[in-house]
Amino acid sequence: MELYLDSVQFDEIRQAAALGLLTGITTTPTFMHRHGIRDIDGAIVELSQYVELLHVEALGNTVDEILAEANRLSQLPTECELVYKIPISNIGLAACRKLADDGKKVNLHLIYTLNQAYLAMTAGAYYVCPLVGRLHDQGHDAMALIEQCVETANYYSYETKVMVSSVRHAEHVRQGLLMGAHACTMPWSVLKNLTNNSLTEVGTHQFIEHTAQMTLKVRDILSGSNPVCKHTDPILDAVVQMTQSGMGAVSILNAKGELTGIFTDGDLRRKLQEEGKSGLDADLSAYSSKTPLTISADALLYEAIDLFKAHGVDNLIVVENQKPLGMLDIQDLVQKGIASN
Repeated sequence: MELYLDSVQFDEIRQAAALGLLTGITTTPTFMHRHGIRDIDGAIVELSQYVELLHVEALGNTVDEILAEANRLSQLPTECELVYKIPISNIGLAACRKLADDGKKVNLHLIYTLNQAYLAMTAGAYYVCPLVGRLHDQGHDAMALIEQCVETANYYSYETKVMVSSVRHAEHVRQGLLMGAHACTMPWSVLKNLTNNSLTEVGTHQFIEHTAQMTLKVRDILSGSNPVCKHTDPILDAVVQMTQSGMGAVSILNAKGELTGIFTDGDLRRKLQEEGKSGLDADLSAYSSKTPLTISADALLYEAIDLFKAHGVDNLIVVENQKPLGMLDIQDLVQKGIASN
């Protein structure tokens, strides 16, 4: 099924064209007017650089006027082939026949009945365009019309392609595919979301998460924060360090700068419960014999995650050459999409 974008907005057209999937673009005077385009010819020329086929309106009150407008449009310096859109009518059918005999592609549109579609096929239309969204809005089974048009084209071997148009949502696209429609034109709001599926999103996230865990090292995501205190510093200094770093713990060093312990926000809460504010004046020596969990900066992230899970802690001290290099918080991994809560 050929894929068309129904739009004249250049920002979304560029995004859609970058997918490399579009056969063409369909336009309407209503779109042009709605988006404030005054130089219609200039817009047509610019749009033509993005696709192979561009559908443009060739309007007129007589056959000759329609043919003259189609001929005028064909003289524009476009970079792709034009398809001339003509509303279905007896005049439109006659103009379509003449243009088709002249080797030009015509889209007879504003199709709402099988009879209209049948006459368009007989007149040599390259596309017929039933407007499913508008029919649905009026309570009709619009996709049944698509099915009838496809069956008619196939049964009588018409070369006309049935294009699903006025698409409102992804279900119109799915049903068009099932019914064998030859083309579908849709707004960017529908096209860009056709790949969306919650199970796909979950699976993709898991693949990214597990790949990162098995390939990234701890040092690759380590922040610049390295909150440390000496064992002789007061607890209040540790609170300041935790606040400034945004970490929930500080590493405790002895006089030689060696890692001897850890003080956490859990330790702080317990200290305040036991002694109140006066407990903040005590030094950190009582915590310097508390053997902290450490991990090498060159360890893979899955090793860090295993430690977090096995010990039920939120922080790991990252070491290099037996010296604290920084601190890893489980929330760092969660925020980066590398671990789950």
